[in-house]
Amino acid sequence: MLATNQRTDLARRKEVRRNLVAYSFLAPNLLGFAVFTLGPILFAFVLAFLSWDGSNIITFVALDNFRRLIDDDRFFTALLNTVLYAAGTVPLTMVCSLTLAIFLNRKLHGRNFFRTISFFPYVASLVAVAIVWNMIFNPSKGPVNMLLGALGVHDLPGWAADKDWAMITVILFSVWKNMGYYMIIYLAGLQGISPELYEAASLDGCNGWAKFRRITLPQLAPTSFFVLIMITIQCFKVYDQIYMITQAGPGTSTLVLVYHIYNTAFVSWNLGYASAIAMALFILVLAITVIQFRVEKSFA
Repeated sequence: MLATNQRTDLARRKEVRRNLVAYSFLAPNLLGFAVFTLGPILFAFVLAFLSWDGSNIITFVALDNFRRLIDDDRFFTALLNTVLYAAGTVPLTMVCSLTLAIFLNRKLHGRNFFRTISFFPYVASLVAVAIVWNMIFNPSKGPVNMLLGALGVHDLPGWAADKDWAMITVILFSVWKNMGYYMIIYLAGLQGISPELYEAASLDGCNGWAKFRRITLPQLAPTSFFVLIMITIQCFKVYDQIYMITQAGPGTSTLVLVYHIYNTAFVSWNLGYASAIAMALFILVLAITVIQFRVEKSFA
């Protein structure tokens, strides 16, 4: 009996030692997450009910910050622009990524080179590619408008300098920069489809469109749903691309929620109200994600 208890105690100490070793490897990452991510998130939730300019005394204002949202025209402008940006970016990115993936999934000469070229904008410096993009789409000296003028187009777009074209410019830039990343995800999904399905469809006399509609799209449904969720979340938290291309202008034509949050917090120094806007954005993204999951389950 004594020997059994000793063996049990020894096994327990070994298990505790193994757990301590495992937790020692996890501790730095968990500590960093708690200090730099979880802590600020929790503080932002609390700050939404407070008024603070970053230097003076914090005061409790209850729901005043949220009531202010109702009368804030810039908030609703930013919300509308964010929805428009997402509505244009999400489907266009998915279509372009899937098209690229299908094309580059074939046995083509130089396929790996074209895959690298397609993926390069995603990993390239945002500052560099944004500067090049603005030069290409410069209204007066850019090669795009020069080409359009040579083709006989008289009313040339102003692109990022025109309030009617600025959002389109940002959407096109976002699609071009990110579609290579989602192309890789679609490539992984395409390579997971059994070739036997296509062989059986060919024996049944199916053409390319029928194979795509009845095999490729259904088999890629989980991948497409993942891509949809990721792009949607990315669109609602966009900031850096707006800052580099248009700085939310001209006027407020490309003002989005995260840009509005930044200006409210670090330009106007109204940290409490900025946190309230951030909470509204969080609830909006959460609601959209839940709806997407419900819709996906209904079609599953």
